[in-house]
Amino acid sequence: MQIEFKATKRDAQGTGASRRLRRAGHVPGIIYGGAGDALSITMDHNELYHLLRKEAFHASVLNIDVEGSKESVVLRDTQWHPFKQQVLHIDFQRVAAGEKMHLKVPLHFVGDELCPAVKLGGCMISHTMNEIDVQCLPKDLPEFVEVDLSALEVGQSVHVSQLKLPAGVELVGHGEGDPVVATALQVKGAVAEGEDEGEGEAA
Repeated sequence: MQIEFKATKRDAQGTGASRRLRRAGHVPGIIYGGAGDALSITMDHNELYHLLRKEAFHASVLNIDVEGSKESVVLRDTQWHPFKQQVLHIDFQRVAAGEKMHLKVPLHFVGDELCPAVKLGGCMISHTMNEIDVQCLPKDLPEFVEVDLSALEVGQSVHVSQLKLPAGVELVGHGEGDPVVATALQVKGAVAEGEDEGEGEAA
């Protein structure tokens, strides 16, 4: 998914200048990294607010048009007002086509309502992770990684090592072990299908 938006160069620096920009409906930001110098920018607040509501905006290579000059970047940081729905500052990092990048990618869970743990075992599925760290070239960056839960049995879990990653995408591990992504938890008081029938026949 290609996401492109516009920004303008920002010459005025400092807290006072940033405050004036925000009052005028703009958001100060910065583009850094790569071969170029850090570039101070400003964006329209409403446009940026709606872009931030899109999941893909957080896990895609973005194209910023800065007064006619195109920059390929990823979102690195967003600062929000403590209690208002207002973006105070935004950071983007340049990416190069031939260099691997590191980014968090969301997980999309499928098949949870069809799995034996839910249909037959009366379980609920607990998602213990909602995103994973990956490393890849910009062209290989997935918008999300799918987690198939359709075969999950009672008491079973899906681990990070079981995820199917697209070609060219590698997991970035943090510490040792194989973290759990999702697990089937028995709901207190639930009876697996067939158990009540068996008890009735025995009685």
